[in-house]
Amino acid sequence: MYEYETLKACHKMLVEMFHVYPGEVIVITCDTASNMNVVESTAKAASLLGCKPLVVKMPTPRGSGRAADPDLAIDALVALIKNADLWIEYNHEWLYYSTVFSRIFVDETDPAKRPQHTCLVDADEGMMIRNVGKVDFPVLREFLYKVADVTRAAKHCRVTSPAGTDIEWDNADPNTIEGHLAVCAGEVGPGESLCLPGQIGWSPDFETLNGVLVIEGVLTPPIGLLKNNVKLTVEKGYIVKIEGEGSDAKRFEQWLASFHSKSMYLVAHLCYAFGPYSQLTGSICEDERVWGATEWGFGNVGGQPKHQAPSHSDGLCLNSSMWLDGKQILDQGVVVGPTQEIVELAHKLGH
Repeated sequence: MYEYETLKACHKMLVEMFHVYPGEVIVITCDTASNMNVVESTAKAASLLGCKPLVVKMPTPRGSGRAADPDLAIDALVALIKNADLWIEYNHEWLYYSTVFSRIFVDETDPAKRPQHTCLVDADEGMMIRNVGKVDFPVLREFLYKVADVTRAAKHCRVTSPAGTDIEWDNADPNTIEGHLAVCAGEVGPGESLCLPGQIGWSPDFETLNGVLVIEGVLTPPIGLLKNNVKLTVEKGYIVKIEGEGSDAKRFEQWLASFHSKSMYLVAHLCYAFGPYSQLTGSICEDERVWGATEWGFGNVGGQPKHQAPSHSDGLCLNSSMWLDGKQILDQGVVVGPTQEIVELAHKLGH
């Protein structure tokens, strides 16, 4: 399905996101639940560009992140990926945040000794076409970097949503690992690990994060598309109460408890979702970029050794409103500031 369009999108990804050159070694990992058309299209595009693709297919692990560890050939994967120039991850149960990932990107602090990396969990043809093939990367980059600049300068933030989210926090020092903003703008530098374009992510000053998050649309893992909203009460960065109609809230509560780890209750990060063509599909990699949402992670904190957890989950607050030091940037999912330039760039992207 969409063979030509998918190949074109994968070719664009390698050229415009990673700037690959002939001779580079590209490791593509996947599992038995991955979309093999996307995997093969990426390998074909790499070959056309003169690169050396290696496709590593494994049995689908029992879970994602460190929950995948018991099923992984950890030492072999680490050795292979460390000697690659680029690692593209198409696993259904992602290796992101696993021990494999940590040994390559957390334990190794020298970017020159790390490959480029992107986690494209559950990527299918539609996701690649919408989120890579159709996107005007130069305009998206300009927009995201300007949003990142005003966010980085802010001391205090607040997010609300029509579903009932109302949460606020202080930003950590942006010059520290805790306060670093990761901008997924469609360009991955040497030794960097960034995900699909259309997102800006960072961790709050955990002690100052208080309020209510109402997760809508998707919560992955363990659920995927939600039937009912899940309400989370947060105190000093940690989930202290989980509520909601139906079975989804109870299922999430039981999943968190199954790890027997307080670290799984940490609100690990938040992200702006600014994928110009992203759709809510049940594939978290794309869902996280549905325009005008804020995306929230729970559990493991990437790149922060003191905030490691057995796994990680992500969910959305759709149609978010957000304020930076009292100045509004989002109004129920619509970009309204804090500068006219940012608003005009959003219009260029179709929003």
